[in-house]
Amino acid sequence: MMLSTSSTDIQLPSPRPVGLAKYRDMTEMARGGNGVLYSAYDQIVGRTVVLKTLLPEHRLDRGYRRRLLREARVTAQLEHPGTVPVHEIGEDEEYGIYYAMKRISGENFFSVLRQLAKGDQRVAEAFPLHRRIEVIRDTCQTLMFAHASGVIHRDVKPENIWVGNFGEVTLLDWGSAKVWGESAFGDRRYPTSRTRSSETGDGSDAVQHTETSYELPPLTPANLMIGTPTYMSPEQISDREIDERSDVFSAGICLYEAMAIAEPFRGRTRDETFDNICMRQPTPPSERSPQRQIPKEADRIVAKAIAKRRASRYQTMRELIAELDELLLVVRQQEDGARQQEDNE
Repeated sequence: MMLSTSSTDIQLPSPRPVGLAKYRDMTEMARGGNGVLYSAYDQIVGRTVVLKTLLPEHRLDRGYRRRLLREARVTAQLEHPGTVPVHEIGEDEEYGIYYAMKRISGENFFSVLRQLAKGDQRVAEAFPLHRRIEVIRDTCQTLMFAHASGVIHRDVKPENIWVGNFGEVTLLDWGSAKVWGESAFGDRRYPTSRTRSSETGDGSDAVQHTETSYELPPLTPANLMIGTPTYMSPEQISDREIDERSDVFSAGICLYEAMAIAEPFRGRTRDETFDNICMRQPTPPSERSPQRQIPKEADRIVAKAIAKRRASRYQTMRELIAELDELLLVVRQQEDGARQQEDNE
């Protein structure tokens, strides 16, 4: 948004509005299963922000109110370049609990991958392989900060990764986050039930990949499980206690998808997807999408990130980031060599 004289006016509104009254031009942007996002203009500060409230049918529900307030406070306390700053938390007689946050520009990474899958040449030029890996690396940096702050995201996926118009990468939606010391499951805010045995396979069986399509409908979690089925770790699916290695697993799936433009574990149904995650091994990304020139070294990194057993994965985000830095050197050299060859021809 361009600055204007009106947005830098030295006079404050009189009488000075408070609460949601300070915002005008509220326009609905999107709504999900629980909440509504509005674009609004803050008359006091002179900027456009995003407001999040509950859906009308949930505004008086104590559980939903607690969850939105918790989401706002977790997001507000994770002050990092890869998170969205929260400006205000409040309550309104009509809208109930709300919070105001920075309005960001750009598009979510899922939209980028979908356009690449469709063969959009403009997007392919803007997001070569090294740039897509950088997006995942930046996301891992934000997760490393969150883990150091005692927070596990629990729903890392391309749809929650926002790529800004100036290259910034933001990880959104901390509503499912787990804070150290909280119960992993069984509380009233996040009801879950065990849907899988705690046993995890060795991945000796191969995933039977279906045709890649980013137009397929999303798979819904079972019994209000936390997370998105195609990006869940085995321990999330089997309802076991989780730690930062669960986010490592989800980030590994995002890395596979960013490179191969294909989902590693998606099956025809939610249950088949869960079985793939817990028991089967996907085709390595370099073999799944040979036309995308993915280095073999990337296969090793992905395989370790999405290992079935937690002890076999990267134990921290820092370890995964170090490997991604090395991979980026290889990929950039590969891309530079390809460009030089084109120039010579």
